[in-house]
Amino acid sequence: MQQGKINVQTENIFPIIKKFLYSEHEIFLRELISNAVDATQKLKTLSAIGKYNGDISDLTIEVTLNKKKKTISIKDKGIGMTAAEVDKYINQIAFSSAEEFVKKFKTKSEAEMNAIIGHFGLGFYSSFMVSKKVEILTKTYQKRGETDAVRWECDGSPDYTMDVLDKTDRGTEVILHIADDSKDYLEEHTLLGILKKYCKFLPVPIQFGTEKRWEKVEGVKDKDGNDKQVEVEKPRIINNTDPIWKKKPVDLKEEDYKSFYRELYPYTFDEPLFWIHLNVDYPFNLTGILYFPKVKRNLEVQKDKIQLYCNQVFVTDSVEGIVPDFLTLLHGVLDSPDIPLNVSRSYLQSDPNVKKISNHITKKVADKLETLFKDARPDFETKWDDIKVFIEYGIISQPDFYDRAKKFCLLKNVDDKYFTFEEYENLVKDAQKDKDGQLIYIYATNKQEQYSFIETVKSRGYDVLMMDGVLEAHFINALEQKMEKTRFTRVDADTVEKLIKKEDALPSKLNDDQQKLLKEMFEKQIDSKKFTIVFESLSEKESPLLITQNEFMRRMKDMSALGGGGGYGFMGEMPENYSLVVNSNNPLVGRLLAETDNDKQTGTIQQLFDLALLSQNMLKGKELAEFIKRSTMQMTSDK
Repeated sequence: MQQGKINVQTENIFPIIKKFLYSEHEIFLRELISNAVDATQKLKTLSAIGKYNGDISDLTIEVTLNKKKKTISIKDKGIGMTAAEVDKYINQIAFSSAEEFVKKFKTKSEAEMNAIIGHFGLGFYSSFMVSKKVEILTKTYQKRGETDAVRWECDGSPDYTMDVLDKTDRGTEVILHIADDSKDYLEEHTLLGILKKYCKFLPVPIQFGTEKRWEKVEGVKDKDGNDKQVEVEKPRIINNTDPIWKKKPVDLKEEDYKSFYRELYPYTFDEPLFWIHLNVDYPFNLTGILYFPKVKRNLEVQKDKIQLYCNQVFVTDSVEGIVPDFLTLLHGVLDSPDIPLNVSRSYLQSDPNVKKISNHITKKVADKLETLFKDARPDFETKWDDIKVFIEYGIISQPDFYDRAKKFCLLKNVDDKYFTFEEYENLVKDAQKDKDGQLIYIYATNKQEQYSFIETVKSRGYDVLMMDGVLEAHFINALEQKMEKTRFTRVDADTVEKLIKKEDALPSKLNDDQQKLLKEMFEKQIDSKKFTIVFESLSEKESPLLITQNEFMRRMKDMSALGGGGGYGFMGEMPENYSLVVNSNNPLVGRLLAETDNDKQTGTIQQLFDLALLSQNMLKGKELAEFIKRSTMQMTSDK
């Protein structure tokens, strides 16, 4: 037996490792299984080049839970270690790395620790985060020289023991004696969840316990003439060792991609719209599949659906910094050995490979969208409502993305017709320029609620865009900055004459004194804090009263509510403010001045105001009930 003291100066190195090595202690299982996979892959390589002739038909890694003994073991059939290798890699290299880690820790904040961890060979020592004692049982694959099997043991102090072991099978087993403060890891469902999270696509089979399955009995039929099935207990393999992102796109069919999507997201019922298969080996290594899911209005719920892997080992599903922000709404997997397993956000932001990967993904997505648009525009248009959020988000958040996106980004009008930016400009440029030569794009956000405004605008020969997405306020703002002499205005932002100012206003049939008198009448009944009363000389056929909302103020409020708004964060707390436009040329307005019965006068004002509210879907509750009652009484009295 060999006894020794690990050459470390810091006596409390293990408590520091236990507390600070990883932010999530469950990582220990990922690290130990990754080591087992590495040992197995090395053996496969040796076999492939003729330096190992033994049997490698079964290289399954076994994870075993013994709740009674309070142990978890990870056993591989890889290259194993000699006593000299255990002494070198466990007692010397890894522990010296651990000590250096502690020294670095003393000069760094906790926020910086993940960036440091990636530079240390500390994977094995993550086992001490959950264990009071760790054993290594190992036997080398080598047939000459030092071939005795080795047992190594350490209880978390600098003291260890090494001894010869009666072990005949090749490979390494790590046995963790779980500490009392980590006993949650002795639950089968907890371990299974961690294995499925981190090891789901490792290239070597991982077995954890057994599971019951129904299997056909060849040549035996049941009483109904069907193949007889029996329940059998089989080893539970928790991983898919050959995920499709490692394969060539030419070898895959549409159903392969859809099936893999269901494997990734078993509780998602919608199929993906389309996907992009990434396969890059220069100047960086990157493989993966990105799916475009159906996304309507809920953005935040979707932003954790891309899984990042390093050589098929799960790293994180928080990929901000690796994937451009607007593409975090996609689903799928990315796998790159050029991104370390343990990195900080600041590292990601400064690493040149990460920046290259991010730019490449953006380019591939733009290429795919442009190809789909050019090759199958009708199909692209049917998917537009589902994919526009990605493209609009990209234009908002990535200024250089606009130059690519303007080729395939679509505008849809209220008649459900689709146009590229160039096509729409050609459609409206003759009719929708104001007297100053500015092109006005008129849009609606709710076809039903803004119906009367839409119809009025269309009656003038103008076209109306349908912009009802969650990002529209920010998107419109971005487009106005990109497009020359172009302004967007919502269909109810002003009277139709002022939406696109073509000429001077019509003369008013009411003089200033009459307008002043009418304004006083309205102010007695209308909430002046919410409604600003203004008089405009519109056509006699236009409504007597209209409610409009200032485009700039409403848009800033919408942007602030979603986040952003160009510094107008206070907008979200501001009360709603509308303009009540009184059409001074409408006969009903003029008739109010001639009315001598005060009750009829106030009743008519209230009725006209309620009608204006109703047109904006702003008449609700008690006020709506009173309007209906009053309207019914008026119709009864007319009879």
